[in-house]
Amino acid sequence: MKLSDYIVDFLAGSGIEHNFLVTGGAVLHLADSTGRHPTMQHICVQHEEFGAAAADGYSRASGKLGLAMTTSGPGATNLLTSVCNAYFDSIPMICITGQVARFRLRPNKNLRQRGFQETDITSVFESVTKYVKLVTDPSMIRYELEKAVYIAQEGRPGPVILDVPDDLQRVEIDPVKLQSYIPCKNSPTASADEIKALFQEIRQAKRPVLIYGAGVHCAKVEKQAIAFARYFKMPVLLTWGATDLMTYDDELNMNGVGVCGPRWGNFAAQQSDLVIAIGTRLSQMITGGKQSLFAPSARKVMVDIDPEEINKFGPSTFNIDLPILSDLKSFFEQCEKFYLCSIGDSFSLWREQINIWKQRYPVCTKQDYVHQEKINPYVFIKELSNVVQEGCILVTDTGANICWMMQAFETKAGQKIFSAWNHTPMGYSLPASIGAALGTGKEIICLIGDGGLMMCLQELATIRKYDLPIKIFIFDNKGHATVRQTIDIWLESRYVAVDEASGLSFPDYQKLAEAFHIPYVCLKNHQDIASNLTAICKQKGPFVCHLEILEAQKIVPMLKFGAGLEDLDPKLPAQELEMVIQECKELEEGALV
Repeated sequence: MKLSDYIVDFLAGSGIEHNFLVTGGAVLHLADSTGRHPTMQHICVQHEEFGAAAADGYSRASGKLGLAMTTSGPGATNLLTSVCNAYFDSIPMICITGQVARFRLRPNKNLRQRGFQETDITSVFESVTKYVKLVTDPSMIRYELEKAVYIAQEGRPGPVILDVPDDLQRVEIDPVKLQSYIPCKNSPTASADEIKALFQEIRQAKRPVLIYGAGVHCAKVEKQAIAFARYFKMPVLLTWGATDLMTYDDELNMNGVGVCGPRWGNFAAQQSDLVIAIGTRLSQMITGGKQSLFAPSARKVMVDIDPEEINKFGPSTFNIDLPILSDLKSFFEQCEKFYLCSIGDSFSLWREQINIWKQRYPVCTKQDYVHQEKINPYVFIKELSNVVQEGCILVTDTGANICWMMQAFETKAGQKIFSAWNHTPMGYSLPASIGAALGTGKEIICLIGDGGLMMCLQELATIRKYDLPIKIFIFDNKGHATVRQTIDIWLESRYVAVDEASGLSFPDYQKLAEAFHIPYVCLKNHQDIASNLTAICKQKGPFVCHLEILEAQKIVPMLKFGAGLEDLDPKLPAQELEMVIQECKELEEGALV
């Protein structure tokens, strides 16, 4: 059996049905094996970065392993940004890169290059993958494939890369004689004493918050996480990576928290006396730049599978009072052993207070609807959440559009919302939508800024080629809004490379859509949204919707870069913040009824 045939057959047997492929001289045999395989379909993307982004989106949306293949040298190095996305967000993904023939590999690292388009892929990717390996022994191919698939999915998931020389792909092998890989399973597990200590912390708390992160999705313990929250009737704050865990109107869902979180979520975190963080690394986007100011009066519990994420806190940030190193599946299984038949509702008044703040400080206000000349993005997102159906998949890019989306969207049952949360490259959402559409067969809503689209617009050809059901909403505010807002704060609005006046340029979106033979419509104001949005979302196949956004629209609220959540919102009057603090004191003293 030809080794390249074995690789493709093995990956197909692992449940992978699509190979996001950019071909080249060093991957020809693997491409040929994919093309001849009865169940593996090759998807011809236009750029290697976006092939890996599509594989990433495939994995996030479907729960299956994503797969990207490309050639050596520049083909392989173009994967780097998307491999970083998967690594920082813990997304299981397999990348297979072709490499020059073994006899052309450089003999040592002092020689820059020997073979044409040779690059040391192992050195380039070792810091942003769970495992990367140059395979030189054909008898080890089964071992390496089994190891790669296992490592990508075990523990804290992530991407792996196998670098396969061209001549190795052509070798004839006997599958029966190949060496296998025997995994050593050693996931950390919470102890009974740790669970007892956690339950004691909860019993003693008056204003606890439960913060869930994307790790809940990675561990596939969504039901268990919700059951834990319901058992204690504890208010839940969701990071962006977990925003689709609960419906917006769930009585326990207090929505977001963090630098761009809603005011009431940040009030809840800052005034809490116990923070339980599960499946979130509590990044500075959650805690604020001055981490020592995060939830200053609260005891802190952190449950995570990665000891490094727990150990990174200390004197310059805050202490984790009860660290629990555990995979989430076994953590919730341990918790279930301590559940009683029934428990009272100790936190009803605390939830009521958070809901009072929620009503007092809405993200999308009546005033936002007043603008007529162009679209207020908060209004668009609010209306989009009213229109899209349960079970829909939404993929958002980076920049202002992701902030507006995560602040104003009201999640329904079964919806999935994702982005490249931690690496956040411009141009992610379009190729990731390709992977999501192929991995699930569902309609996809893709949100992307005008700047992001310029990074990946060639993938419109892929969407058209495969007639994918992706609705692309382009937020056209004539520039890079998030950077523009940061410049307003730090550099007195001296814009450089953030809008057309300072160097950027953008296309005619209608002509762009026509060039790729994709239906197009432009929405210019709120009346256009009311008249067209429902019909657009019901369209079959790909569709481009151009949104003319208010160019001056800010992200509100958003903390100044580097500030702590204790600063809350500089635009909120001081007496408002004092009122919030006083309300919490009264709650603790039992004055609120």
